[in-house]
Amino acid sequence: MGNKVQGTLLIIGGAEDKTGKCEILRRFAEVSGGGDAIVIIITTASLEPDQVGREYTEVFKNLGVGYIEVLNLDSRKRANHSYMTRLLEKATGIFFTGGDQLRITTTLGGTVANEGLRKAYLRGALIAGTSAGASMMSNTMIVEGDSEQAPKLNTIKLAPGLGLLEDVVIDQHFAQRGRTGRLLSAVAHNPYILGMGIDEDTAVLVYPDARLEIIGSQTVTFIDGRQVAFSNVSELTPGQPLAIEQAVLHVLPKGFGFDLTTRLPFKTETAKGEKNEDR
Repeated sequence: MGNKVQGTLLIIGGAEDKTGKCEILRRFAEVSGGGDAIVIIITTASLEPDQVGREYTEVFKNLGVGYIEVLNLDSRKRANHSYMTRLLEKATGIFFTGGDQLRITTTLGGTVANEGLRKAYLRGALIAGTSAGASMMSNTMIVEGDSEQAPKLNTIKLAPGLGLLEDVVIDQHFAQRGRTGRLLSAVAHNPYILGMGIDEDTAVLVYPDARLEIIGSQTVTFIDGRQVAFSNVSELTPGQPLAIEQAVLHVLPKGFGFDLTTRLPFKTETAKGEKNEDR
């Protein structure tokens, strides 16, 4: 199976800079349209939606965004209101805050708001999410998992995401919370899925041609299981350690991009041009 992307996504590993250069959030503001942008902030994932909404509103105002509205979709009833269609069809940028990714998927899944989000994505609006808002982007998402142990059978829980990016599983706060083991576990269980671990203050900007650009101060880890020669997943009982042979790993900072179709890195000066054939 090939990775599929149908629009533009900004997937953020969490704890992005909000007071300094604001590289990642500035890019969101620019790609959304700057002074002409219509930005919708969705705080569904957060337990403190009002505070989080005010915080991002202030940041985006300072970055020159023209229009900002905060949506606290805290129930499926609200997410099914007909107003969602009219609001989201005008948006040029939609930003999901952090919190709990299950609150996003269980509140929005199958609703008017979810359909409005998908239509906005397909017509070219930038869809962004940080932390939990990053995890829910893919069709399979990590809900929870032990970051302190070696990869083992059934130590992670997976659930359906919103499916904006297919054949990828995303983890966030990656290096800072030691999540390599749980991403390896996810890939071992689903070898055709590309594992993408995004560090804090780091993001990937995914273009409709299925190539992405890395921005921010840290790194992104990619784990490709398609060439795995052997794993013992089917032979284990829960809690036993996994064996995985010949998984392909890339760790890339700003200055690199990644092709989700070929699953190969390239220099970012070619991110929107010709692929770098030397790599």
